[in-house]
Amino acid sequence: MHLSNPGDTQKNVVMWMDHRAAEQAARITNTKHRVLSRVGGVMSPEMQPPKLLWLKENLKESCWDKAVHFFDLPDFLSWKATGSLTRSLCTLVCKWTYCPPEGWDTSFWTSIGLEDLLENNFSKIGSVTCPPGSPLREGLTAEAAADLGLTPGTAVGASLIDAHAGGLGVIGADVRDFNLPCEQQPITSRLAMICGTSSCHMAISKEPLFVPGVWGPYLSAMVPSLWLNEGGQSATGRLIDHIVKGHAAYSQLQDLVQQSGAVAGENMYSYLNRHLSLMVDSGSSVDLLGSSLHVCPDFHGNRSPLADPTLKGMLVGLSLSQTLDDLALLYLATIQALALGTLQILEAMKEAGHDISTLFLCGGLSKNSLFVQIQATATGMPVVLPDQMEAVLVGAAVLGACASQDYSSVQEAMEKMAKVGRVVHPDLHLKSFYERKYKVFLQLISHQREYQALMEQR
Repeated sequence: MHLSNPGDTQKNVVMWMDHRAAEQAARITNTKHRVLSRVGGVMSPEMQPPKLLWLKENLKESCWDKAVHFFDLPDFLSWKATGSLTRSLCTLVCKWTYCPPEGWDTSFWTSIGLEDLLENNFSKIGSVTCPPGSPLREGLTAEAAADLGLTPGTAVGASLIDAHAGGLGVIGADVRDFNLPCEQQPITSRLAMICGTSSCHMAISKEPLFVPGVWGPYLSAMVPSLWLNEGGQSATGRLIDHIVKGHAAYSQLQDLVQQSGAVAGENMYSYLNRHLSLMVDSGSSVDLLGSSLHVCPDFHGNRSPLADPTLKGMLVGLSLSQTLDDLALLYLATIQALALGTLQILEAMKEAGHDISTLFLCGGLSKNSLFVQIQATATGMPVVLPDQMEAVLVGAAVLGACASQDYSSVQEAMEKMAKVGRVVHPDLHLKSFYERKYKVFLQLISHQREYQALMEQR
């Protein structure tokens, strides 16, 4: 979230994963206001209302009272590019509780103590909206064009949140001749998973589906005229980095990667993947190395489907050994836990009425072959990877192509511009292993809550 004209320019951005507003989010949840039905029943500290409330309560004079506008970053960039204050429906619907066609719910903002945002028809947070890909004003201003080295008037489309742009860049691809279960099925049988620092699990439906603990349903927030449910994990790539870089053997790993990288162009994760393959006997599977090491991956809380920011990470099966082998095993167990978190989200979506058969992955972690394979095997679903790995940029290009009228609709543009690269199929021989591993995963979460309840007793 970006603040226009705050008192302290060093505090004018609040990152999405900043959880300082957890207490405000809990208070908003406790209001049980009707808008919460569209965010899985629980207000996340990663959404904008609790962040706004935190700013008012903690930086009122230096920031809140002086701010002219509060923007989601995509809308801030649109404003900088065109001078338009029109907000994208994607950002307002997904992160600010806006609900078309009714718009803002004044009783919600009043009930949480932010009634001052109602002034001038909500001008500080957005009084004019449009669908993603709609042309904004006359395109690039002369100033923005000069900064970017482009032509003034170049068309600018209303924005998408980065993860949603990634979804748009993969989910519409033509899958004919790839022997996928989603072939000849509606696009609603596909789930787009955008996995980088965090992961977002984007499921679409023709009718609104309410999934407890999962954000949405949001109308036209990603694909026009379809409803979006957005599951997610608050830390995925960030968690893997945390686990690997915090291990005693990390410096040894760095040295080995540096030695091998000069020859093979290897990074530390491809090195760990190769190292794991050398730890198993011929004919055995790397996955089985994780049999006695288990991770609960909620180091930054659980976004979906439990919607519980108080949950913490857990490790079960550690020893006194701190070798490179131990680091590799912990890395493997973390990747497996993240895949089981995807399975948990998929099961919650299925129970609410989604019928998903194929995963479409993009983002930085989709370049990690072990991560992708374990996502496929743990969920039992094929994974489609795009031919253009920077699918977020493809989704952004879809918006630009619509704004410039090179395509008549977002649907047409995404079908023409998204392409299948390759398909990764699940290893069905490991079905029983991951069924057992998933039971442990669920028990870890259950046990943590039992421990919390025990310690809260007086």
